[in-house]
Amino acid sequence: MNRRPPAWVFAMAAVPALLLGVPLCALMWRLPWSNLGAALSSDAATSALVLSLVTSLIATALCVVFGLPLAWALASGTGTTTRVVRALCLLPIVLPPVVGGVALLLAFGRQGIVGQWLADVGVQLPFTTAGVVLAQTFVALPFFVLSVEAALRQLDVEYADVAIVHGASPFRAFVAVTLPSVGPAVLAGAVLAWARALGEFGATVTFAGSLEGRTQTLPLAVYDLLERDPADAVVLSAVLVVVAVSVLVGLRDRWFGVFRSDATT
Repeated sequence: MNRRPPAWVFAMAAVPALLLGVPLCALMWRLPWSNLGAALSSDAATSALVLSLVTSLIATALCVVFGLPLAWALASGTGTTTRVVRALCLLPIVLPPVVGGVALLLAFGRQGIVGQWLADVGVQLPFTTAGVVLAQTFVALPFFVLSVEAALRQLDVEYADVAIVHGASPFRAFVAVTLPSVGPAVLAGAVLAWARALGEFGATVTFAGSLEGRTQTLPLAVYDLLERDPADAVVLSAVLVVVAVSVLVGLRDRWFGVFRSDATT
C-alpha cells in the first residue's frame, strides 16, 4: 500500500518549513564574520554573557533541587490537588512572559504580597540579579518538572516496591532505585530548563529591568544593541541560536526515541 502523500501536500508543507528556516538562515547569512571577535569581546557582550551563564545555571540548579520533589509528588498523586498543581506548572509555558513578569512584581515587588514582608527584612528582588534568577526559574521550572514527571509515570515501580519491602524507606528507595532509572530524564529536563532560562526575556525585563552588568542578560543585550549596533546584536543572536541548536542535537535521541516508541505502541 502506497502511503506516500500527494505532491500538493509537500508543496504546502514547504511553506511552514520555509517560514521556520528562512529567518534563521538570514540571521546566519548576515553574521558579520570579520567583526565576530570584537563583538563578542565588547564590554556589553561579555557582561551579558557572563551574567546569563551565572544566572541561568543558578536557576537550573534551583529547578533541579525544588523541581525533583515536585515531579515526584505529581507522579505519585491522582487527586484534584495534583491536577491543580500540574496546571499551575503548565501555566508559565503558555503564559506570555511579560504577564509572568507582572505577576512576579505583584508577588515579590516592594508592595507585593510577599515582597512587602521581604522589604521589611531588607530583601529586595525586583531589578536585582536575584530577581533575574527568580524570573528565569519561574519560566524554566515547568520544563524540568514535566520532563521528570513523565519519566516517573512511565517507570515500572516494581523495583522500588521491592526495596521498600526489604526495609528501605520511600525516600531511600527513590534515591537508590527510582532516581538512577530516570537519570536521563533528569538530565534532559535540566538542559531544557537551562536553555529556557538562558533565553528568557519578557519576565526578566519586566521584573528585573535591563541594567547593564546587573540584570541585562544576553537576550536583553540583543534587544538593546539592536538600536545602537545591529551588527553586534546579530552576533549575540547567533550565539543564542547555536545554544538552541546544540540543545536540540544533544537531546535528539531522547526526543526522537520517545516519538518512535509512541509510534510503535
